[in-house]
Amino acid sequence: MSKKRPHREDYSPSYSNLDPIKKSHHPPNLSPRRAEYVAIRGALDRNHHQFQQPQMGKRPTFASYIDTPNLPLKIKLLCEIIATTLSSSVEKVLDETGIMVSQDDVEQVLKLSYEYPGPAVKFFRWSGLQLNDKHSPYAWNLVVDLLGKNCLFDAMWDALKSMKKEGLLSLATFASVFSSYVSADRVQEAIMSFEVMDQYGVSRDVVALNSLLSAICRDGKTLQAKEFLSIARDTIRPDADTYAILLEGWENAGDVASARKTFAEMVTDIGWDPGNVPAYDSFLTTLLRGPEGMRETLKFFETMRDRRCYPGIKFFKVALEDCARNSDVRVAELLWESMVGKNDCRPDTEMYNLLIGLHMYLKDTERARKLLDDMVYYGAFPNSQTYNLMFQFLLKGRKLKEASPIFSEMIKNECAPNHENCCTAIRVYIDNGDPYMAIKIWKWMIDNYKSDVEEIGNFLVVGLRDLKRVPEAVKYAKDMIDRGIKLNSSTLSKLKQSLSKAGKGPVYDELLRKWKTR
Repeated sequence: MSKKRPHREDYSPSYSNLDPIKKSHHPPNLSPRRAEYVAIRGALDRNHHQFQQPQMGKRPTFASYIDTPNLPLKIKLLCEIIATTLSSSVEKVLDETGIMVSQDDVEQVLKLSYEYPGPAVKFFRWSGLQLNDKHSPYAWNLVVDLLGKNCLFDAMWDALKSMKKEGLLSLATFASVFSSYVSADRVQEAIMSFEVMDQYGVSRDVVALNSLLSAICRDGKTLQAKEFLSIARDTIRPDADTYAILLEGWENAGDVASARKTFAEMVTDIGWDPGNVPAYDSFLTTLLRGPEGMRETLKFFETMRDRRCYPGIKFFKVALEDCARNSDVRVAELLWESMVGKNDCRPDTEMYNLLIGLHMYLKDTERARKLLDDMVYYGAFPNSQTYNLMFQFLLKGRKLKEASPIFSEMIKNECAPNHENCCTAIRVYIDNGDPYMAIKIWKWMIDNYKSDVEEIGNFLVVGLRDLKRVPEAVKYAKDMIDRGIKLNSSTLSKLKQSLSKAGKGPVYDELLRKWKTR
């Protein structure tokens, strides 16, 4: 087996020429903008040799068999052969293995061989002999995608031609073509591919249009997508998904002005549709991150709500984060009531935590507790962050009657109090004359935190001594020594004073011996 790593130049296509893209005949009553596009397309056709040449732009990152855990041995071996063998030798090496493959094996190997397009195509051809040329449509689509993502567009179109003969082409195939051209910064070729797809037996309808626009917008080229839509709409009427794709593109670009224009066009073109959640979601999220922020966002939100049109969970979460940052409980509750109370939106635990934290910050313990109790009815469950938020603010507000059951509940639900809250709780309970809860928290703490407990342990011992709980202070001082937790000399000195005063010098002597031996 040759172990030389194959290079791109090792790839020689097994097909002859790129499938020619001919000019199509257009009806005489083309709109001016449509005619302009046809002229652009004609120019590209006349320079078709440029369309054929691979052009390596930004280098994508591909999945590798090396980084994929638990691969079957057969798949790993096939991937390794592809990765370490020259294209010219791949089929011979594969023959020598004696391995038999299934359609599923071919698909798995191709998914992990994008880095080596030449050997991967040779493997595809070799495996076809075993499968009587009955590759799955998915395997063919992987080959098209693999070639396209490596900018081997000649071979990609040859594969498309072969798929056409087999009747295997689908919109998914062309979606891959669109994506490959756009990621290579060749948007016009992606548009040309859309224009000729009906010649390959795939409908050039609004679903196909949306697939093209999605590929363009995902690559951050929403302006080009919008420009093409203004031409394509002469023959294909946009739908709700069309506008949702554009609005998501403007959201990713942070272009508030363009988002407003597209939203206005959408409402004019297709009206208000309660099912068009992704479009409302992206539009409001864009506004929220814009210069006018929540003020403008609320105006549009209320307009939508009046028409029973609501955004989705993405906007809701971003809006709650904004409210939490600005301590705006009024807007947070308005959104919560609209989205959860009227629209039956299901907030997740993170969103509950945001609102609970906001109410706790504003000392509205009762509302925060109600939210905590309501969570399970909406399919969300409190986690450690939920309980720690509640516990933290209750301790800060010295609301110890409410804090104690929260601690018990979180332990019961296996949600660990964090180290900081444990230390704060022990201090607060000791300062407020409640040694029982301080001891309860300390016992849990030393069982679950194996470090950074020395300072709070010494504080507890001295605190118990100050509360006239000298026997408990001695007990936990001994326990600290037994556990290897350092007992400070100042703590020992204070215990000595109390024990001597109580006439219990021998108890101190025993404690001192234990302390010295450790």
